[in-house]
Amino acid sequence: ARLFTPKIASYYEEYYKSKGVKFIKGTVLSSFDFDSEGKVTAVNLRDGSKLPADMVVVGIGIRPNTSLFEGQLTIEKGGIKVNGRLQASNSFVYAVGDVAAFPVKLFGETRRLEHVDSARKSAKHAVAAIMEQEKTGEFDYLPFFYSRVFTLSWQFYGEPTGEVVHFGDYSGYMFGAYWVNKGHLVGSFLEGGTKEEYDAIANATRLKPVIEDLAKLDTQGLGFAMTVSQKPLSVSHPEVSSSALVLEKPVYGLQATAGVILGASIAAFAYWYGRRRRRW
Repeated sequence: ARLFTPKIASYYEEYYKSKGVKFIKGTVLSSFDFDSEGKVTAVNLRDGSKLPADMVVVGIGIRPNTSLFEGQLTIEKGGIKVNGRLQASNSFVYAVGDVAAFPVKLFGETRRLEHVDSARKSAKHAVAAIMEQEKTGEFDYLPFFYSRVFTLSWQFYGEPTGEVVHFGDYSGYMFGAYWVNKGHLVGSFLEGGTKEEYDAIANATRLKPVIEDLAKLDTQGLGFAMTVSQKPLSVSHPEVSSSALVLEKPVYGLQATAGVILGASIAAFAYWYGRRRRRW
C-alpha cells in the first residue's frame, strides 16, 4: 500500500494467482507445527486456520542498526544523519545505504531509503567525496524501486504521494501511473517499458514539471514523459547546434579513410615481405 495503488496491486495479485499463488489476508501467523524430527509441517494462523507446509519463508523486514552510534552521531528518521557528501555529524564518519538518512534534493528534505540502488550509488558518492573532496558535489539521488515478477518487470521513480493518474492497458502488459502533488509530477511508475521509456519517466520525475490538467495527463499517458524528458537536452546544451554536429562527420570520414589506407599498406608490405622470405 505504501507504493502501489489498489488498481496496480490488483493487477499483480491476479497475475500471481494465475501462476498458482494463493493469498490469505486479514490474519497473521501465530505458530508452527513440527514433526518428531523438528521439521515444519504446518502454519497456524490467528483466525484458527491451519496451512500444511513443507517449507516456510518469512519476510519480516529489518530496522537499521544504529545503536552502536547513539550518543556519538546524530540520529534522524531511524538512521545516521548525513550531509550531501554523506558525512555524519562527525565529519570523519561516512554513512551509506539503508542506515544513512541523507538530504534528497528533489524533495528538499532528509530521508532514509532502503534499496540496493541507493546503497550502491551512495557508496560510490561517499568514496568520491573521500578521495576527491574538492571535485565532488552533493549527492543528488532520485528515489528508485524496481522488481521483476515472473515475466513482468516494473520501475518506479520519485514518491507515491498526491493524486494518481493511471495510463496504459491494465488488461495487457504495458501500463503505468503518475503521482501529482501540489501541482507537480512527483512520482512515475511503468510496467513493461523499454530502457528508453524507463529513462523517460525517470527524467520527467526529476524535472518535476507543472501539471495543470490531470485529464490531459491521463490522455497523454507515457507520451507525456517521453516529451518532457527530451526538453532538457536542448536547454542544457544550447551551444550544440546541428551545424556543429555535421562538422564532425568529415572528421570521422577522414579517420576511417586513413585507417583503410594504413591497413592496406600494412597488408601490402606483409605480402611483399612474405614473398621475399620464400625466395630467400
